[in-house]
Amino acid sequence: MAARVEVVHFTNHAGRPQRLFEPLGPPRAYALFAHCFTCSKQSKAATEISRKLAQQGFAVLRFDFAGLGGSEGDFAATNFSSNVDDLVAAAAHLGKHFESPRLLVGHSLGGTAVLAAAQRIEGVEAVCTIGAPADPAHVKTVIHGSVNALEREGEAEVDIGGRTFTMRKQFLDDISNSKMDLEALRTPLLIMHSPVDRIVGIENAETIYKRAGGFRSFFSLDDADHLLTSKEDTAYVASILATWAARYVRMREHAAPDFREEGEVIVEEWERPYTNRVFARHHTLYADEPTKSGGLDAGLNPYEFLLAALGSCTSMTLRMYAARKEWPLEKVTVRLQHQKIHAEDCADCETKEGKVDEIRKTIEIEGDLSNDQRKRLREIAEKCPVNRTLLSEIHIVQEAP
Repeated sequence: MAARVEVVHFTNHAGRPQRLFEPLGPPRAYALFAHCFTCSKQSKAATEISRKLAQQGFAVLRFDFAGLGGSEGDFAATNFSSNVDDLVAAAAHLGKHFESPRLLVGHSLGGTAVLAAAQRIEGVEAVCTIGAPADPAHVKTVIHGSVNALEREGEAEVDIGGRTFTMRKQFLDDISNSKMDLEALRTPLLIMHSPVDRIVGIENAETIYKRAGGFRSFFSLDDADHLLTSKEDTAYVASILATWAARYVRMREHAAPDFREEGEVIVEEWERPYTNRVFARHHTLYADEPTKSGGLDAGLNPYEFLLAALGSCTSMTLRMYAARKEWPLEKVTVRLQHQKIHAEDCADCETKEGKVDEIRKTIEIEGDLSNDQRKRLREIAEKCPVNRTLLSEIHIVQEAP
């Protein structure tokens, strides 16, 4: 399932438009994503996780805290409490204009922030932390080389992950005074953490697990680094989170239309230009045009569905025939291409003017087969039902509903 991004405006310390990552169709639930400390909503983790959740039907609001990424404001004037307030403001905006978030996700200090904000946001049904500190005061260990300067001067340049930020003493005061009441958190909680995280140690996950009051799940991120810079690690986290969230968050179901007759296929437009849902039995597929043609690229285009039907029918026919003959056919691969060609260039075509449709089909057959067996299989390929339908006269009746 594809997704799109919508600009969302709400008032908080950040003061700039934020982005709502929406699923292809109507959202089944809303989620709020808090990025890592000094990261932005465009981080790899934020992007991939939001995309994966959108594929599961979540609309995910990601945003920059003040002074980070695309947000206005002074980072030096922010603190942990203001970040939590931003999350509450974002949730309030979703509740007023869309729907209150049922899922909160936070990466690094963003995870600590969602733990603190969850009790202030009505309707939250599940929370997930990724590499999160158990206490906001953990930041002191990250900037330990600048703590004395901050205490002495009241403001200093600090290096965090190779980037320089201006920080003020009030940030230290705020995290020292922030108290985490994890025992009061009663919603299902997924704690994801790497045992080799060098920024936030695995003992933080243990502390959160022991103190949280509701149902807890822990998932090890193996050798992933703190920022999830590996594309594979980020995709892994996103997949696990999406599966877990679907279990604990009440998701609205969008029912398929009623089938009038057995064997009927129903195609209906689905929210966006060119995008269609295709229903066949209990299956749902998506048909769409590529983005260059004005679509969302949410599924195969009509001709790709046609080629898929011919290719799959060819493969199935060969498999059935080989099984009946007890031939050692191991694998069939069918490659297909469609194009329009001039009729005059087609020696075998009855049409001699204008253009005709040409489908090129290449069949790769694997297995310990004799030349005669391979030849026979290629002959059988021409007899697959879809192949024969395409080459025969087709009568299409367009009926009124």
